[in-house]
Amino acid sequence: MPEILSLEELRKRFSNVSGGEMFDPGFRKVAELVFGEGDSRQAPYCGVPTLLKAPYRPDASPGFAGIDIALFGIPMDLGVTNRSGARFGPRAVRNVDRVGPYDHVLHAVPTAHARVADVGDVPFRSRFDLAASHEDIEKFVRGIMQAGVVPLAVGGDHSIGLPILRAVGKDRPVGMIHIDAHCDTGGSFEGCKFHHGGPFRQAVLDGVLDPRRTVQIGIRGNSEYLWEFSYASGMTVIHAEDVGDQGLKAVIAKAREIVGPGPTYISFDVDSLDPAFAPGTGTPEVGGLTSAQALGILRGLMGLNIVGGDVVEIAPQYDPTTNTAQIAAQVLFEILCLAAEAIKVRTS
Repeated sequence: MPEILSLEELRKRFSNVSGGEMFDPGFRKVAELVFGEGDSRQAPYCGVPTLLKAPYRPDASPGFAGIDIALFGIPMDLGVTNRSGARFGPRAVRNVDRVGPYDHVLHAVPTAHARVADVGDVPFRSRFDLAASHEDIEKFVRGIMQAGVVPLAVGGDHSIGLPILRAVGKDRPVGMIHIDAHCDTGGSFEGCKFHHGGPFRQAVLDGVLDPRRTVQIGIRGNSEYLWEFSYASGMTVIHAEDVGDQGLKAVIAKAREIVGPGPTYISFDVDSLDPAFAPGTGTPEVGGLTSAQALGILRGLMGLNIVGGDVVEIAPQYDPTTNTAQIAAQVLFEILCLAAEAIKVRTS
């Protein structure tokens, strides 16, 4: 138990110390990681906005030297089937000021153990061509992977999951923890199979995603009949109502059991959240997860072998409160914590 001090003792200990000086050993360790020397940190509203306030390295490609985890934007929404606007997602998340650098649940300061940078946005040859855009994404992420760097993307619509997985799973299929309102394992629509409703069917068929090591959490809505492939391929589907009925501990245990110790990708669609928490998305579905539930699930994945991740479908123009971008940034930070821990384990 922490020591409880009298008013006189409080005055003696705290009256003339800086904001970065802590007496509790646990808090002191965190303060040293965050502040270093003194108690000065850059004001969150100053400087050029970057993902999670990470150093901006748009010049890092193609070598990505000196980086362990690359944060990057994919401002592309040519694959949407409903409301467009996720192309503005990366910019909205960059404009979120106060996320990190410390996670109070995981007791993690990820930037203390991994070199993190915002490496800019995927460069696209065309703003009109979906297939070409997917090629551009795959090429960019492949460069990150070849450098031995972990890719964490901000979308963009969920069709970006296919080219990312083609790069991440090139040498061996990966498992996946997929948090979403929709399974995204549908077939072709109107002659196109690369839309945001079917990336994970194609990823399995391409041999880059292992369906037996894939769990989909938060699923709901009126399109279940389109996702037969999830069940036929052996994916584990946990519906949104099951999260409430079974509880977070059971859902986390199931997810950890399914993916096991193998390489695992995390894909988070903000429409997994109820529109009360995240209205700024292209295909909102009522009855979704709360922000607390989503963060609780992610934090329960600490220690898994995370090799990449994404946060997608942030369409800020549908959310005047900016809550959607705020939770997306927090989710990105949670995945960053998981990825930094995985690097620490793999290199220890």
